[in-house]
Amino acid sequence: MNDDDILAEFRAAQALLEGHFILSSGKRSARYLQCARVLMDPLRASRLASSLAARLPREIRSEIEVVVSPAMGGVIIGHEMGRALGLEAMFLERPEGTFELRRGFELAPGHKVLMVEDVVTTGLSSREAIEAVERAGGKVIAEAALVDRSAGEVDLGVPFVPLLSLDFPVYEPDELPDELAAIPPEKPGSRKK
Repeated sequence: MNDDDILAEFRAAQALLEGHFILSSGKRSARYLQCARVLMDPLRASRLASSLAARLPREIRSEIEVVVSPAMGGVIIGHEMGRALGLEAMFLERPEGTFELRRGFELAPGHKVLMVEDVVTTGLSSREAIEAVERAGGKVIAEAALVDRSAGEVDLGVPFVPLLSLDFPVYEPDELPDELAAIPPEKPGSRKK
């Protein structure tokens, strides 16, 4: 799939939203990709995950032992990446504000992990998830995501492979352009704080 094909999948799912959005980083944007909508069709989710798995460098793909994703946004694409790679997939949760493995999920010491996210903007959630995997004994060897919104600037400390890179402008809440400030903000993501 090329970028036009991928964006067509988002448009077909009505997952490319326009308005005034509060991102999980606290920054603001006039555009938002609602990955939950693009992933609600299992066949579409499978196509996107297969395309993302194909973009992983062969040397990384051959080392991955398990897929881990942060809840909520990464659960579906993480599961589909596990399917595409023929590996088990598990997820991290934040019951007390810090990511951790629960539900009987465990990593063997040194287990080589592919971290999978839906969207990466600042990389904060990804870095927190990587730290949680390390606390659990695993080693994240790469991260994959449906969308990189960082304009290619995110540094996760591991190789990062996005399916699509988008450079939508983002703003600090006190530096909004007038046209965006005139629209009431929405917080469509999974984190309400």
